[in-house]
Amino acid sequence: MELGICTFADMPPDPVTGKKVTAHQRLQELLEEIKLADEIGLDVFAVGEHHRKDYAASSPAVILGAAAAITKNIKLSSGVTVLSSDDPVRVFQQFSTVDLLSNGRAEIMAGRGSFTESFPLFGYHLGDYDTLFSEKLELLLKLNEQEKITWSGKHRAAISDLGIYPRPQQDKLPIWIAIGGTPQSVQRAAMLGLPLTIAIIGGSPDRFAPYVNYYRQLWKEAGHEESQLQVGINSHTYVADSSKQAADEFYPGYADVMTRIGGERGWPPMNRDNYDMMREPEGSLMVGSAQQVIDKILYEYELFHHTRYLAQIGVGTMPHEKIMRAIELFGTVVAPAVRKALNK
Repeated sequence: MELGICTFADMPPDPVTGKKVTAHQRLQELLEEIKLADEIGLDVFAVGEHHRKDYAASSPAVILGAAAAITKNIKLSSGVTVLSSDDPVRVFQQFSTVDLLSNGRAEIMAGRGSFTESFPLFGYHLGDYDTLFSEKLELLLKLNEQEKITWSGKHRAAISDLGIYPRPQQDKLPIWIAIGGTPQSVQRAAMLGLPLTIAIIGGSPDRFAPYVNYYRQLWKEAGHEESQLQVGINSHTYVADSSKQAADEFYPGYADVMTRIGGERGWPPMNRDNYDMMREPEGSLMVGSAQQVIDKILYEYELFHHTRYLAQIGVGTMPHEKIMRAIELFGTVVAPAVRKALNK
């Protein structure tokens, strides 16, 4: 199993002190976090795209290009690229450039986006939410397959026998589909033969098992090579030296961000009882000691037999030094134990 980190470069005000880091500070810290993840042998670092004041990462490819210059081995991925409101040609060019800078370590994780700010920002209508993603994914995959293309669609100007440059260092960029959990999204990924990542940010992980089973079934029915099937799981994660320390340190920022986002979506406010319930052995939150996180990853492996796990560390306000410590524990204690257990 590949093990890595995912972040949105969160920077909301501290819910207790009101203190806020600047975008400049958060991005400098983020590069240190990516460098550490590479040095301790983690496999992947993914940076998500958001267009809100609480996040510093509106342009993952630029951040990953900077990270390419200070890392050696770690894969550099978006997490996700909001493809519905972007131009597939520019996405391909940007990540091909990251791939060249990193000597073949770039990936794209494409999604429709869980927030909607990018749609009016770039002149798109939410009513076209589904068709925008389908059409732009089709174009992105075609760009990845061939140097010169001819293409036409509804939401973008046609392309007539034009070359798209630069080409990546790899033969093709790895393109994953990231979903929140709908059968239609699972079906699309399986039929296209694309790796699937599922974000589990609430509820019980076992309720996502039918989606993974459905994906495997459709993958086989489509005639794809079973050895090429890849499934990733992404969860909110925080590792500290003790269970109580992890729970107490992560809660204020996590509760703040989940309450604010939940308020926009009609969810109830996050409270400590719900939070502690989500930290239970079969809950969605990977928050605790290194051993607790190891046990939960292995529990989820029994559910999904996934090939990648990404720990979304730094949800809400979290001091940089605590994020660094969490990454250190994840990379030096959690990851080796998980690899050892799964390589028996």
